[in-house]
Amino acid sequence: MRTDLSSSIKINRIPQRYYRPESELELAALTRFEKVYTKIIPNDTECAADVAQDIAELIERNVREKGRCVIGFGAGNSAIMVYDQLVKLYFADKLSFAGVIAFNMSELGLGVTENESHSTLSRLKTHLFNKVDIDPANIHTFSNIATMENVHKLCKLYEQEIDEYGGLDIVVCELTKGGGLLMNENSCSMTSGSRLVLLGAAIRARIAESYQMESAPNTAVTLGISNILAARKVFAIALGEDSAEAVFNTIEGRMNENTPASYLQMHSNVKLAIDIEAAAKLTRINYPWKVTSCKWSASLIKKAIIWLSKLTGKPILKLTDHDYNEHGLNELLAIYGSAYYVNIQVFNDIQHTITGWPGGKPNTDDSTRPERRLPYPKRVLAFGPQPDNVTVSMGGTLRKLVSQGHEVHVAFETSGDVTVSDDNLMRHLMLLSKVHERYSIENNNEQNLLQELTEFLSNRRPGQPDSSDIRFLKGKIFVCEGIMSCMNLGVKEHNIHELQLPFYVDHPLGKGKVSEADVEIVRKLIERIRPHQIFFADDLNDPYGIHLPATNVIMAAIHELKDEFFMQDCRIWMYRGQWGNWDADAIQMAVPMSPEEFRFKRDSILKHQSQIHDAPFRGNDDGLLSWQRSIARNSTTAKIYESLGLASYEAIEAFVQYLPE
Repeated sequence: MRTDLSSSIKINRIPQRYYRPESELELAALTRFEKVYTKIIPNDTECAADVAQDIAELIERNVREKGRCVIGFGAGNSAIMVYDQLVKLYFADKLSFAGVIAFNMSELGLGVTENESHSTLSRLKTHLFNKVDIDPANIHTFSNIATMENVHKLCKLYEQEIDEYGGLDIVVCELTKGGGLLMNENSCSMTSGSRLVLLGAAIRARIAESYQMESAPNTAVTLGISNILAARKVFAIALGEDSAEAVFNTIEGRMNENTPASYLQMHSNVKLAIDIEAAAKLTRINYPWKVTSCKWSASLIKKAIIWLSKLTGKPILKLTDHDYNEHGLNELLAIYGSAYYVNIQVFNDIQHTITGWPGGKPNTDDSTRPERRLPYPKRVLAFGPQPDNVTVSMGGTLRKLVSQGHEVHVAFETSGDVTVSDDNLMRHLMLLSKVHERYSIENNNEQNLLQELTEFLSNRRPGQPDSSDIRFLKGKIFVCEGIMSCMNLGVKEHNIHELQLPFYVDHPLGKGKVSEADVEIVRKLIERIRPHQIFFADDLNDPYGIHLPATNVIMAAIHELKDEFFMQDCRIWMYRGQWGNWDADAIQMAVPMSPEEFRFKRDSILKHQSQIHDAPFRGNDDGLLSWQRSIARNSTTAKIYESLGLASYEAIEAFVQYLPE
């Protein structure tokens, strides 16, 4: 059973020659703007395995030549994936850590002991050191007696300790979403050494998610950029689309303190390993016509002309031969003879993505429409990883489908309880208590439970997970909001399905592994409804880590059912909104909304009260909640279409078709 199909979505859209060129000459041309050696590898697992293999070879060489290998270990999520691969090499008798001297490169807080929930050393031991043959005496970390008064002195002593071993042979760390290395984030100089740092809101939120804590410490001790640059070999790893901006700034941008990882441009022996999604903004992936001769497919032509329109500030139909020649698209002129013919082709292609009939318009010619007119009405099944996703990302489309007579079903894959705050639950518990008091309800079991839950929330320890009762109640708060929201859009209550997927329910923090049990639940629902349309989220960068496994479950179920006769008449669409947005050239169906329809969508979103003010994670430093950012993206998509010379709409929801492998 395949449970990693989401990684293939991006790979299938990018020609292999851009990330696996056939010759060194072609690689040199493709990477001419890249100032750090970068290897693009299709997916995260292969990426981690590639780095692990290089590290294993260096360990073997250093131990053979000088009797030891001194390694600085970072504890970011991407680095942890590399350590998992190193453990596999160890158990396959292809690697030994007997000659490794390990240095923990960062620690959260001051005076941290390894048994604390947020200890990076504990994390390294769990994922690597406790599983291999490293000598415990060779594991070094920051002093656990550090205070505000002595931390500077102790950090300098730690640097001296590294020097006494001859310096770091290897550094392994994650390139963070903010363009940092270790805990070195914005405003960090190239000469920074080991020190105490204050952590900003964005990195604290990422740490809290990674370490599965309610909140992260405000400070950390870390090796600095100068310590990293002093290492003989640096491996940095970046994974996922939300790393793409940081990767671009690191590799192709100018060195600056707002992207500390850009200082890697000064190092002569760096390997940055990234997956396809993290490479999305690199020139060779995003604008290949700038660095090589292209094989011009319809999709690449569309991408290039949208780029040219944005660059020149002109609508598509006003682009000229001069514009093409001026900006490196003369190959298209050689093929088509004139900008006019390219412009018309691309303009019509984009115009044909626009439809006010997302389920297909009956009794019309559908040859240029994104959805077919028959069958009509259709059975529609929209999956949401959490109860708010469908409304937030495609609420306008959902309402159109209902109003146009289709049988619409919505499935909540999880309850989303981890995104409901303690304060929100406390408010509901207070309400229940007042109801008991007002109506003199004497039920000792209920009253005892209310008191027990209230005391738990009031006295919760940092990092303490929710009890099963609290998870249940938080989940029901979110699910009921989801039901009300979907009903407000016209979906019948009996067509709203709570799937309670085991990967989420059976793990204390909703982070279990996808199994056949998850896929079977989704498969049975699809078999029962036999939909003509399926919508699911390709919105995989949520900070809670729910969307990726939830989407993999959907894709695995579709993969198993793809040869069934009813699936031959099913068209599958992917949506984004809360944690990402489709590039204009990728959009295959654009569903516009009038001002009234857009207001109705916002009103439906506001049914999710637990996510309006109390959501525990806000995402970026702009202070917007995910639903607010999604609303803004709908408006932005409409403005992009308008700038290309198409009709002006209040907002647009966008979709890309998924074709099962």
